[in-house]
Amino acid sequence: MNTQENSLSRRNFLSAAALGAMVAPVLLADDDKKLSVSADGKIFNEPAMALPLNSDADVIVCGAGPAGVTAAITAARAGAKVRLFELHGSLGGVWTSSLLGYLLDFDKPGFNVELVRRLRERDAINGGGMNGLSYQPEEMKLLLEELCAAAGVKVQLHTRVAAAYREGRTLAAIVTESKSGRQAWKAPVFIDTTGDGDLGAQAGCEFEIGREKACPCQPMTMYALLVVKDVTQIADCIHGTGDNGRHVGPKAFQDTLKRAGVTPSYGHACLFPIHGNLVLLMANHEYGINATDAAQVTEATLRARGEVHQIVRGLRKLGGPWDGLQIAATPAQIGVRDGRRIRGRYIVTSEDLVKGATQDDAVVRATFPVDIHALSAEDNKKSAYGNAGVKMKPYDIPLRALIARDVDGLMLAGRCISGDFIAHASYRVTGNAVAMGEAAGATAAVAAKSKSAPHDVPWSEVKPVIEKVRQRI
Repeated sequence: MNTQENSLSRRNFLSAAALGAMVAPVLLADDDKKLSVSADGKIFNEPAMALPLNSDADVIVCGAGPAGVTAAITAARAGAKVRLFELHGSLGGVWTSSLLGYLLDFDKPGFNVELVRRLRERDAINGGGMNGLSYQPEEMKLLLEELCAAAGVKVQLHTRVAAAYREGRTLAAIVTESKSGRQAWKAPVFIDTTGDGDLGAQAGCEFEIGREKACPCQPMTMYALLVVKDVTQIADCIHGTGDNGRHVGPKAFQDTLKRAGVTPSYGHACLFPIHGNLVLLMANHEYGINATDAAQVTEATLRARGEVHQIVRGLRKLGGPWDGLQIAATPAQIGVRDGRRIRGRYIVTSEDLVKGATQDDAVVRATFPVDIHALSAEDNKKSAYGNAGVKMKPYDIPLRALIARDVDGLMLAGRCISGDFIAHASYRVTGNAVAMGEAAGATAAVAAKSKSAPHDVPWSEVKPVIEKVRQRI
């Protein structure tokens, strides 16, 4: 993309973002602003509001993480009018707002290939091949904005899905909250790519969280970007990247942490190369946190950031190559592994992984092993992560697992799709999330154009759309 194209793409993106603020709520009358509570003072009666209803989209995507941006771009490239809502101030979700910094199970065709190629063109990626690659989060933000602009996706940042409304079984409209207040949006098809399944839960779908019905969950992690004096002096502490990368960093780094007198909450702490002397720290675990409980997530975030600073101070005191070590950034959102899994029309299970299941409507063949991080600090002392004894074979994720069972017109992509705890610990990584987003976006576009529900669209009609979109990459 040349400089002129970049400029045009940025203008298009800004114009599309501005359109999101055009629909404003009707203000409450003064009488409706008076406090109304129950006799016992425990219930607040919120007045109803009349909201203008925007219906200019064929597909609405909620959540702009790896699955969400891919779904939005794919649907738009397939000819649909798309709106994309994101809670944070950038596109990319866990890639950018959580500073994940590492691309796993990424050797998949389609948008995965395009993304890696474009990041390489910007000198913004480390490692050869298509797997285990580290990247520059700021370049990722910019690239995703430009791709959404070029595809014609209407983006609105700083916006949370607050409510969902159905007509019978069909999801008909959502309400968002932002600086613009409450806004209502209608579309033929919606895609939940919130990570934690927020939209599916609000629409009334059944779901599970964690190992049982509601936790224990996999731990959260706060990453951090660090600036070192000279990365070549700590090469033995840096995690390998790419297909040919030697994963020798963690042991040497853990020895260094012991010398520094710090014991990270994650027992397999490591550093990833980002660019030059900029590295990524992964050393934190926050155990037993329910991602849908704001108070718990807040406590975990504050505790985690404090631990990151403690680790950096300890390393800095070692002097030598660690002298002057600085934190460049901590993330806007602590990294979440485990949220709601919305019940779909197929449940991906551990049995699918053990037998290497094949599916007629396969959207992606997952190859990442079961990766369950320690569920408690005590478990972490024994092993930082494990596979629960499940040795997986490459397996298919079917389109049916991306279609909500309880609500029509709603699709899922990313880690909130329909699966059990063990299967989720394999398919949750972002290479698979991208492939799911691609399939959900194409299916939603076909459904909207044909005035059908996603569950009535056969995979045989979706697959050619995906192939046609990929030809343009």
